[in-house]
Amino acid sequence: LESSLLTQPWASVRFGESSFLAKACFRDTGYILLISDLSSVWYESADAEAVGQRSKELNKRLTVHVSSFLNHLCNLTCPLLAGQPGATTAFSCHRSATGLRLHVKSELSGLPFYWDFHCCPAPLEMVFRHLVRPLIQMNLALQYQVQELISLLLQKDAEIEDYRESGATLSRDRLRTEPFQEQTFQQNFLAK
Repeated sequence: LESSLLTQPWASVRFGESSFLAKACFRDTGYILLISDLSSVWYESADAEAVGQRSKELNKRLTVHVSSFLNHLCNLTCPLLAGQPGATTAFSCHRSATGLRLHVKSELSGLPFYWDFHCCPAPLEMVFRHLVRPLIQMNLALQYQVQELISLLLQKDAEIEDYRESGATLSRDRLRTEPFQEQTFQQNFLAK
């Protein structure tokens, strides 16, 4: 499950006044949830047995196979992560010194449905693998992309200058641009 979680994108979610980044992976054999407020990272990994036990505790009137239960949890959580939470589903979270509890209230087959994700602090290795390493890699990729774009702009400016020196003129004056100044661009970008 955790290797499948690596391929899931982070999503921005709100619970009341609190904003989080979250991602999850659901299978018939269990689920894994990773959630962060960018100062802490929590996770829960539950196999089918743990899901079955918790479902009996929280939903005494429901008798559903564990795989159907996991599928329903996925159908409630995935729209939230896609920015389209269900109208009949309510999410709330409660932080404590030992972790974070994400409470879900909805319906299943016309009966009330409750679920609690019991998230504990994520191990440093998990935080590094799912958050820090991808952020550093993306930062490096964006720096490389900026350098490539700067190089391309400087080449285009040289090409335009060559055309001007050959006697070419613009047919529409509004298209005229000033030559790109890398240092000025960097200073203005950092100032913003």
